[in-house]
Order: sequence, then C-alpha cells, then structure tokens
Amino acid sequence: MLQPFLHQLVHALKNLLPIVLVVLIFQLGVFQSIPANPLSMIIGLLVVAVGIALFLMGLELSIFPVGKNLANQFARKGSLPLLMFFGFAIGFAAVIAEPALIAVAEQAQLISEGRVDGLTLRLIVASSVGLVMAIGVLRIILGWPIHWLMIGGYIIVLTVTFFAPAEIVGLAYDSGGVTTNIVTVPLIAALGLGLASSIKGRNPLTDGFGLVALAVMVPMISVQLYGIWVYQFSSAGIATVAAVAETQPHWLLKVLLDLATMVKDILPMILVVLVFQYLVLKRPLANPLKVTLGFAMVLFGLYAFVLGLKLGLFPVGTLMAEQLINRGMNSLILLFAFMIGFATTMAEPALIAIGNQAEEAAKGKLKGSVIRLIVALGVAIGISIGVYRIISGDSIHYYIMAGYIVVVLLTAMAPKYIIALAFDLGGVTTSEVTVPLVTALGIGLATAIEGRNVLIDGFGLIAFASIFPIITVMMYAIVVEQLSKVRSVAA
Repeated sequence: MLQPFLHQLVHALKNLLPIVLVVLIFQLGVFQSIPANPLSMIIGLLVVAVGIALFLMGLELSIFPVGKNLANQFARKGSLPLLMFFGFAIGFAAVIAEPALIAVAEQAQLISEGRVDGLTLRLIVASSVGLVMAIGVLRIILGWPIHWLMIGGYIIVLTVTFFAPAEIVGLAYDSGGVTTNIVTVPLIAALGLGLASSIKGRNPLTDGFGLVALAVMVPMISVQLYGIWVYQFSSAGIATVAAVAETQPHWLLKVLLDLATMVKDILPMILVVLVFQYLVLKRPLANPLKVTLGFAMVLFGLYAFVLGLKLGLFPVGTLMAEQLINRGMNSLILLFAFMIGFATTMAEPALIAIGNQAEEAAKGKLKGSVIRLIVALGVAIGISIGVYRIISGDSIHYYIMAGYIVVVLLTAMAPKYIIALAFDLGGVTTSEVTVPLVTALGIGLATAIEGRNVLIDGFGLIAFASIFPIITVMMYAIVVEQLSKVRSVAA
C-alpha cells in the first residue's frame, strides 16, 4: 500500500501548490513581509497533504465500495419504500452532525441574537436533505430527467427568495452549501452511481449524479420558509447568548478530543450503513477488515487534514484578509478573493474524488483534471462577485436571483449528460477547505466596512461559490459540444 499512498501524497502536494503561490504572491509581492511562523505553515501544508492522501485511499477502500454495494443489494431486493427510507436515513445522518452546518447555525444564532435557533435550523436542513435523498433515489429508479427537477426546484428557490426577509437569504443559501462535506459527498455519490449501475437502462453519468445537487437545493427553500416564519409571523422572544470561558486542555487531551469529535461526525453514517447492512439486508459486509481499515484511514486522514489547515492555512488566510481590509484596497481584496477561491478549490479532497468518479463514469467524455480547473474558475469568479457585493453594499437578492436565472437557462441549453454532474460539482466546492476561509472573509468584510449588517451582508459567499461552478461547467460542456458539431460538419 506504500506505493499508492506515495502517489496520492505527491498528487496532494501538487494540488496544494496554488495556495502556496497565492500566499507567497501576496505576502512577498503586496505586503512585502514574511508570515510570523513560516515553518508552521510549511509543516501544516505537509500534514494537509498526508491527510488528503490517507483520506482518498480510505475512500477507495471503504466508502465508495460500501455505498455502491448497498445500492446494488437494495436494487436486487426490489423494495422501493426500503430504498427510499435508506436514502432518507443516510441523508439525515450525514447532515445533522455536519461540523460546517453546526458552525453556520451557531454563527446565525449568535448574530441574530437568538431569533434564529441553531438546533431548529440544523433539524430543518437535515430533514430537508433526508427527504430530498429519498426523492433522488426515486428519480434514479423511475428515470426522471434531472434537468426538470433542477429547473422546477430553482424556480421555487427564486420565488421564495423574492418573499424572504433580507436577514435570512444569505444564511439560507449558505445552509444549502454546507450540507455537503468531504465524507458525505463521496458516500452520496457512491449511492447514486451504484444505484444507476445496478438498474438496466440507467447511465451512471446522467442518472448516477444529481443527489448532491438536490441535497444543496432543497435546504435553501426550507430555511427561507423558516426565515419568513421567524421574521414575519413568529412572536418568539429574542434569546441571550451567554459567553463561556474557554480553557486550553493539554495537547494530548486536545488530540483525543478532536479525534472523538470526528468519530462523532461520521458515526451516524456508519451506524446507518451497519443497521441496514446487518439488520435490514441481513448480509455481512464484504471484506470487513478492508472496510474497517478504510474507515480508519478516512478518520485519521480527515484529522490530519483539519490539523494541517489550523497549523498552516487558516492563520495566514485570516491575517491576509485582515491586512487587505485594513488597507482598504478594494481591487486587491477582489484579486485575493479570486485567487484564494481558485487555489482552495483545487485542493478540495471531495472535488478530487468526484472528478475521478466522473472521469470513470464518463468513459472518455470528461477528464477529472479539466473538471477541477473549470470548477475552480467558477468558484473564483463567484467569490469575487460575492466580495464585490459586500463592498458595494448591493442587495444579495438580485445577485442570487440573477445567478440562478442564468443556471436555469443554461440547464435548458446544456448537453443532458453534464447537467446532474454540473449541479453536483456546485455542491462539492463548499467543503472543509473553502467554507472556513470564505466565511471568515465574508464576516470580516461585513464587520470592517461601515454601514454593513453582518447577518445580511456577512453570509452568502458560500452561495456564490456554489452557483458559479454550475455555470462554468455547463458553459464548458456547451462549447465542447458546439466545437464537436463544427468538426463533424467540417469532416
């Protein structure tokens, strides 16, 4: 196993190179200074690379085969209600303990002074994802075209946005973006691909993808409806949030606590898989030792990944954002937003995993490396536009609605094979690397710029990071399709 690990490690280091270049360009070229702890950053990046390599190897050993095998067994069993219930259970379990969602919910409760309840928000989002996973499973089985679901769904999203209060719009779109992380995305994708591969007449590329996209879209509707209720109809009192003094535990205890937290985050999904495998299907896992080793690699890879981010990237990213805001250099803030959006997306483990799965399912039509470049470009453009909106003070309603109108129009024009994948790729861009940096940038800008409201203006950047990759991937597919037609006519 050493050779595959070294291959993944080298690959991960190459993916992290853009982030290093962005930091060096801004620190040496713009600020003409060196970060306080350059060695810490280097060690952090190496730990991140090791984490990504372990994580991707663990996925190949555990989550991908388990997800596909479960889907195959359910398809052979032929019980639609059981399969839909499994979809709901895995969707709810994957999201309720999602760290990024917990962080966003806590921020929302704090900034809204208790008007938005964090636990209620998490339950609404998790239930929405569970429901949509059940519908997504039904779509694959019945062969419903994904583009009609997405067009219809986003028309509902836009309609609700028109009526939703400004305080909830950015939060609602961000809540949709953070439902997918580097563990849930591969499992959801594996379930869809496995199901599409098991049913005669289904295509893994057109039918297997799309579950992630649905998991991102529906929470946007349900959270906005919750916001309409809270801000327009509810007479709930405003809670006060008590400050809690934090004490720093011993480093060994901290490591164990962090590992325990990550076990807690992925435990609901593991329990759902085991319950359905042993109690419902009444079949043992194939290669349980290999699967256990794979899950352990996922866990330790994820821990190393997050630890490396804390050591190396987050302090530098936060410092650079503060330096740019304090200098009031709007053009450089936009350039930083573009470059950090591109660099962090290229390092997203979930995007790397889905890009590889898409290349395998497409059978020569798509290349994983090209997909990642197109998606990273979309994220960079989206975050830049989102940052410009915060600086200018424009309403998020118009930007979001315009973006999704373009998405709906492109969905009607794009080749059918790319639609489900394009929407899924919009969901995988907002994971452990991007979300913390982007959220910190948005809230930092809204806090620093006079006249901005943190709740209204600070949230929403994650939504921009989700919309624009969908646009760039679909535009890429349309251009490739047109060039192919021109070549065939010329020949």
